[in-house]
Amino acid sequence: MAQNPDPALELSTSKGVTRSLDDWLTMHPLCLIFLPGRVEGSQWIPVAERIFATFGDADCTCAFVVAGPEEVARRILGLAEEKWMTFVDPVGVLSAGVGLTQLPAFVYLRQDGTVVSAAEGWDPREWQKVARAVAQSTAWTVPEVRGPNDPPTGTSWPVKAA
Repeated sequence: MAQNPDPALELSTSKGVTRSLDDWLTMHPLCLIFLPGRVEGSQWIPVAERIFATFGDADCTCAFVVAGPEEVARRILGLAEEKWMTFVDPVGVLSAGVGLTQLPAFVYLRQDGTVVSAAEGWDPREWQKVARAVAQSTAWTVPEVRGPNDPPTGTSWPVKAA
């Protein structure tokens, strides 16, 4: 069940920039797609890119969160790691901080650090609800989450928390 993370939690990008979650939330809310730190995580790149393409100009920062170190994020995301902000969560601190137990996940954090909406595991209907919450909050278009060749509904892996 989603919970509000500690704003002092340290969060690093795949480029090695580390700041507190509160600092990352200073300018915009965060629209986060959490991926498991395994090769299968790459199956959700097209899903995330559909979402990010719609919200890219909205009043939110779209980013991946990969459950692993920088090298794993680069391997899983490939060119998407260069295109989109990517956070690394090598020991599951952020995943656990927002109360996730299953990945992939879609989480929307308001600027004050509260979880507005979250979906764990791959259920396109639940992810669509999060997309609607982002769109409503940012007064933006709602992306269509489901697409052709998406992974099977129900696919997920447990979060490995610290």
